[in-house]
Amino acid sequence: MRHVIIGAGPAGVTAAETLRKQDPAAEVVLIGDEPEPAYSRMAIPYYLSNKIGERGTYLRHDPDHLDKLGIGQIQSRVTRVDGAAKQLQLAGKDPVGFDRLLLATGSNPIKPPIQGLDQPGVHHCWTLEDARNIVKYAEPGSRVVLMGAGFIGCIIMEALVARGVKLTVVEMGDRMVPRMMDQASGNLIKQWCLGKGVDVHTSTRVLGVETSNSGGVRFRLTCDPVDAIDADLVVVAAGVKPATGYLDGSGIEIGQGVVVNDFLESSVPGIYAAGDTCEGMDWGTGQRAVHAIQPVAAETGRTAALNMCGRPTRHTGSMAMNVLDTLGLISVSYGQWMGVDGGDEVHRIDESAYRYIKLQFQEDRLVGAITLGMTEHVGVLRGLIQTRLPLGRWKQHLMEDPTRIMEAYLGAAQLTAG
Repeated sequence: MRHVIIGAGPAGVTAAETLRKQDPAAEVVLIGDEPEPAYSRMAIPYYLSNKIGERGTYLRHDPDHLDKLGIGQIQSRVTRVDGAAKQLQLAGKDPVGFDRLLLATGSNPIKPPIQGLDQPGVHHCWTLEDARNIVKYAEPGSRVVLMGAGFIGCIIMEALVARGVKLTVVEMGDRMVPRMMDQASGNLIKQWCLGKGVDVHTSTRVLGVETSNSGGVRFRLTCDPVDAIDADLVVVAAGVKPATGYLDGSGIEIGQGVVVNDFLESSVPGIYAAGDTCEGMDWGTGQRAVHAIQPVAAETGRTAALNMCGRPTRHTGSMAMNVLDTLGLISVSYGQWMGVDGGDEVHRIDESAYRYIKLQFQEDRLVGAITLGMTEHVGVLRGLIQTRLPLGRWKQHLMEDPTRIMEAYLGAAQLTAG
């Protein structure tokens, strides 16, 4: 049996290790298109802020880890998947056959259709090579424009601030982290950043990036509705999308990502998907969704591998969950934080203390939550949502005071046990 995995990120590496453990006699091949040992993209900001070196980004401390497990590795880009022939076409290398295939290629950064983004000095922050280029220009006092204040953008922002740059953030949404925070919490994060010396422009579009050789200005960004912004470096963090372009013509069903069944198998038998590439079930809504977070990547990588080697394991779905540290302000969103039809919600805000909590209910069950500046009991909050624990009369207590999370959990658990 030959198992081939495309993608050397958390999903791919976890799957390779699982396959080797569960099927010691099988051949396991991992294909990645970057020259470095398998690494975590989420560790790149720590490299940018000098908290770790490049080796600190590696998923496994020993760079020979996969070799020692007998996992074959190929460095190349897959250009085509032929599901019928069970064969992969690779750039500059011979074709590779497979018995079982896992698609774990993660995401690609979104490149907005803005003139001037192709020139040197304008970088995404998605690969280690991107990070090396950013380090060259992100010197103390340099003017840096960060395009995008989503989850990834805010993580990059923290790293750039740590480097001592003069930072301006431009976000076209009407608040920071718009896919994770509501209006109130997103605006509080913006005020927090402004107080930390970061210029933040929301509801603002970059129209173009022009080279400028006058007055020591390297780039000039034309924006709407604010005035032009000068920069020595431009970092683009406009979001990501599943990397599925190489699957054109493969016969594999693609929605937002690779559409899979409950066992993470695609529409082509013997081909599975995991991680950011995988469009599986949203645990809360029952709808298909892509959850591009590392814990889900590792979880789906392991589950897909078990199914690949003949150990049927149902994937019950993943939950939208994000925890973000923005210059010391912790924000959390879980589940259906935007609410559900016919549901109830409650919130409490203390703007001066940068504290906010919002809870979403469906009948007497908690289905989503947002917190800002409140790190206590966020694990319990997640547990309440994931266990679908009936709150009974404790729902009303939370409607009156949403901070009584631990009391509600213990009280409702006792009612259920009794």
